[in-house]
This record gives sequence, structure tokens and C-alpha cells, in this order.
Amino acid sequence: MRPPAECDLAVIGGGILGQAVARELLTRRPGARLCVLEAEPRIGAHQTGRSSGVVHSGIYYEPGSLKARLCVEGARALYDYCDARGIPYRRSGKLIVAARDGELARLDELERRGIANAVPGLRRLRVDEIAAVEPHARGVAALHSPATGVVDFVAVARAYAEDVAAAGGTLHLDTRVRRALPRDGRLAIEHSQGTTVAAQAVFCAGLWSDRLAVACGAPADPRIVPFRGGYLKLAPAEAELIRANVYPVPNPDLPFLGAHLTRNLAGEVLIGPSALMAPARDAYDLRRISRRDLGETLRWPGTWKMMATHWRAGLIELRHAADPGSFVAEAARMVPALQGAKTSPGPAGIRAQALDRDGKLVDDFVVHRTEHAVHVRNAPSPAATSSLALARLIADELEGDGGEGRGVEG
Repeated sequence: MRPPAECDLAVIGGGILGQAVARELLTRRPGARLCVLEAEPRIGAHQTGRSSGVVHSGIYYEPGSLKARLCVEGARALYDYCDARGIPYRRSGKLIVAARDGELARLDELERRGIANAVPGLRRLRVDEIAAVEPHARGVAALHSPATGVVDFVAVARAYAEDVAAAGGTLHLDTRVRRALPRDGRLAIEHSQGTTVAAQAVFCAGLWSDRLAVACGAPADPRIVPFRGGYLKLAPAEAELIRANVYPVPNPDLPFLGAHLTRNLAGEVLIGPSALMAPARDAYDLRRISRRDLGETLRWPGTWKMMATHWRAGLIELRHAADPGSFVAEAARMVPALQGAKTSPGPAGIRAQALDRDGKLVDDFVVHRTEHAVHVRNAPSPAATSSLALARLIADELEGDGGEGRGVEG
């Protein structure tokens, strides 16, 4: 079905966040003419469908940040939605393990954040209490989050899309948006199937969010720099060693969570993901190289400043990508019985990570405004967990549309 020539509201991006925003807008504006424009031939082709499916509980995020508030609120809303729609999930819990004494101060900080963020049921475990949660895990202390779970985020996105259709919205696949320009008090959205003129638009374009925002007049900062996250899959025998989700204490200077173990909804146990700067925004296979994507990454001044700061972490990620055994060894710090475990290649995804001009990996959600439009500029994990809550914030921002502005940042 071709997109309409005119509509009241357009949402660009049909992943889980775009569908959640469309659903929220139609809840607030019944009868509005709304269309969702999605570049790919299916829902959830990128970040939505290429994650481990973890429903985060809100432990990691700085109190007062958008992520902290929206993750806790969003996880609660997501579980309620799944119950109402009959979408399977498993609230299996997560163990964050301090493998040695040098990690205790960082574990203390995570505990402080989790308590401040009102993470449900969070508790500190002594060394002799760890095995009761994960019999094969070992460490000097741990945090247990029973509210963490796993779900199929593509199934959730499809359910949101069904809600949109039931409310009169339309979904248009294979419709790649190129740019949007103000026209007679509205927004002319140019795409691969023509032009749609909308009164207002929300851009949830993920890996391509910065390009579309800049094409609409938003600032160049921050830039999306793609990071490829690759997983290994444990052989069935070793997978039996893991009950749920086992995570290390992460590096506080990076927005990545380290090599962790996740039992997904299908029952497989994944190790990962890695965090390797990718040569293309869709480099699910590392042989895929885009001259444009790589050129934009290398020309961005923040890239070089980031590499100068985090080169040691970059070398570790290169080793993990080249040597699966080193990844297994990293996980074996928390579960020693995994040492030498057999694995096979698992799924891979690309994280749309915003990087500012000064080389800072932007950790919080970022929403910018241009004339008649709202742009989601940074929405990595836990955006899927937070989708319903984040959609409400974005809809609030659109309803306060007064023209161009910086928008909302945590």
C-alpha cells in the first residue's frame, strides 16, 4: 500500500519505539490520520529484532536521568501490556557478579543507583548466597534483580502495530525516507515512494536518526557511530549451567555492559555482546563495509577523541571478535565451569550509539525538535524496555511543539 499524499501525523521508523509512539499518538488523538513509514520490508529488522530480548530493571542508570526514570516505568508498563495481550515473557531475574574485591566499589555504586531508581526487589548477596540464585556462579558479592526478564521484542512491536491499525493508522513498508522540509506550515516528507505532507512528524529512525535529523535542520551533534554487538551461543550441555542472566560489573566509563550470559526466551544461552565499532550501519556481517558510513564515522572529530580515550577497551573488543575463546574466558570469570566451553556463532546486532563532538559516548536518551517534528537522536538499550514510557515523553514533546528547539535530554 502506497503512503498517503497527506496525513495529520507521520512516524518515521517502524521498530518497537516507532510503533509505540504511533500507538500513543492515536490514543491521544483518536481519528487522526496517521501513517508509519518504515524503510525495511518487515518490522524489527534492526535493533528491535537483533537484541538479546532482555527487559531491563533500571539498575545501571544515573538517578534522575531519563533512562533511570523511563526504564523502571517502562518495564512495569511492558509487563502489564504483555499480560493484557498474551505475549509470552519470562521474568527470570539477573545476577550482577563482582568476581574480585577490586569490583566491589563499582558494585556498591550500582546498588546505590538501583535503590535510588526504585528497582523492584533488588538485593545484595553475600558470597555464600550467590549459589542459591545461580548454582555455578562464583564471586565475592553480587546484586540480584528479580524484575529483569526476557521477551520477544519483535512480537511486542507487532502487537503495537496491530493496535495502531485498529485505531486507524497505516503502516507502509519498503518506504525509505530521504528528508523532510517545511511547506506551507506543514512538513513535506520525501521518501522512496513519493512525498507525504504531514502536519507533524516523529522520527524514530535508529541507525539513521542523525542523518534525517540534520536533513531537517537539527544540529550535527551528536553523530551516530555504529557498534556491532556479536554473541556466541553456548552448546546445550554448557547452557544447562545457567539458569537465567549473569552479568559482570560493567566499566562505568562505557555504556556497554560487558560479556554477559543471557538465557533468551527460546531457552538458548548467549555470551556477549561484543562492542566493536562497525564499518557500516548495517554491518551484521563484518565483511559489509559502507564507504559513506565509515567515512562519516572517521570524519567525525568525536571518533578520534573517543579512540584516544578508550583504546584499551577497543583492543579488548578486537580480541573478543577475533578469538571466541577469549570471550568464553571472560564469562568464565563469573561461572568458572564454563572455561573451555563449546560455542557456536550467535546473533549479531548494531547499536545506534550517539557520540558527541568531544568524544563522549552519549549515555542518555536524546530528543531534538525541528519545525513540526520531533527527532529521537539517541535511543539505545533500554529503549525497547522503556518503549511505552518513552513514547509518552515523545508525544508530550510533540504536543508542546512550538517550532524549532533543542528538545529533551537527560
